[in-house]
Amino acid sequence: MKERTYLCIDMKSFYASVECAERGLNPFEVNLVVADQTRSSNTICLAISPKMKSLGVKNRCRLGDIPKGMDFIVAMPRMGLYEDYCAEIYSIYLDYMDKMDVYQYSIDEAFIDATDYLKLYEKTPVQFAKMLLDEIASRLKIPATVGIGTNMYLAKIALDITAKRTKDHIGYLDEKLFKEQLWDYTPLTDFWGIGKGKSDRLAKYGIKTMRDIAEAPEELLYRIFGIDAELMIDHANGIEPCTLEDIHNYKSKSKSISNSQVLFKDTPFDEARIIISEMILEASQQLKKRKMITSKVGIGVVYSRGYIPSTGEVLNVHAATNAFSILNEYGLKAFDATTVKGAPIRKLCVTFPDIADESAEGYDLFCDYEKIAKENKAEKAVLSIKEKFGKNAMLRAIDFKEGATQRERNKMIGGHNGGEE
Repeated sequence: MKERTYLCIDMKSFYASVECAERGLNPFEVNLVVADQTRSSNTICLAISPKMKSLGVKNRCRLGDIPKGMDFIVAMPRMGLYEDYCAEIYSIYLDYMDKMDVYQYSIDEAFIDATDYLKLYEKTPVQFAKMLLDEIASRLKIPATVGIGTNMYLAKIALDITAKRTKDHIGYLDEKLFKEQLWDYTPLTDFWGIGKGKSDRLAKYGIKTMRDIAEAPEELLYRIFGIDAELMIDHANGIEPCTLEDIHNYKSKSKSISNSQVLFKDTPFDEARIIISEMILEASQQLKKRKMITSKVGIGVVYSRGYIPSTGEVLNVHAATNAFSILNEYGLKAFDATTVKGAPIRKLCVTFPDIADESAEGYDLFCDYEKIAKENKAEKAVLSIKEKFGKNAMLRAIDFKEGATQRERNKMIGGHNGGEE
């Protein structure tokens, strides 16, 4: 089989670097944090500039944990802007290669199969990687780090561990180098796929390095981790059978839609009930976009710390649908039946755990078919307007009630400020 060359490219302190680029600042020379300081001094910083990291400030720290006396810029999160930069970076990749050879792993990280492009551009893997990094820095002023490997796992490990030791921020690993350089490396938690839980379980058997995993009896590892042991053994030997082609060919088997919201303050029952309706509407619109329906509605409620355990319920809908009026009826029924009145609420969840193609929609004798048809027609028109003019282009009366949060949430992306006024 032809040996492949993969790149794993990561934008350094992406959100902070974008904010620096927007201000014409060098992220290696300025102290900048990305955080919503309107929430509280305990708000978590989404990113800090490389300069602050070099001064010992921990990434994902709380705003109030930054040393007193340190001058720094606080940038409000603008998730929409970061997505725009991500799209621009992706377009740079496509200037040099086919989209099937690029996999956007997250907003700031991507895998690239560079195998067929090294000969085309007459470059070594390192030269090819440097060409992309220079292009991103030149066009967008965003610094990046890259790991190069003979499979996707080694590229990821080269990024996470090896590249940090090099001056040019480019790391390279093949199976031989992996064993030579990292078989005895600690801690295990620095390796992708091994969290503290797995590391602690391995430590009970004296397994503390990748060499230990590779040389451990396979039956022991299968007894501890079950089928997950197979991947762990492969990775300990620098092996990864999954290719970029496999990822692109993978079809999602997700059969649910969920929507959760952490509330900014302790929220009473009546206000939470309004928010639940807004969330059901948002989730039902997701169903319509995907041309899906659901036969179940689930509600979850998490109370303020120190009060009572979480409550919730999943109800069967009498007929699978994506009509908001029906889903809202069942959702509020579950909320009213299980939520403890008088207890302050801090998180709400809505889930449609059993979804299917819209063609399977069916109603019983008691449904008002004409009403549902009109509702679906109106909802499609609303979705079309929102897609064209923004989520706040059309709102319901419920969105203006005291305690409603949808107008503010519509300005957010991933729970953070999206940059809209």
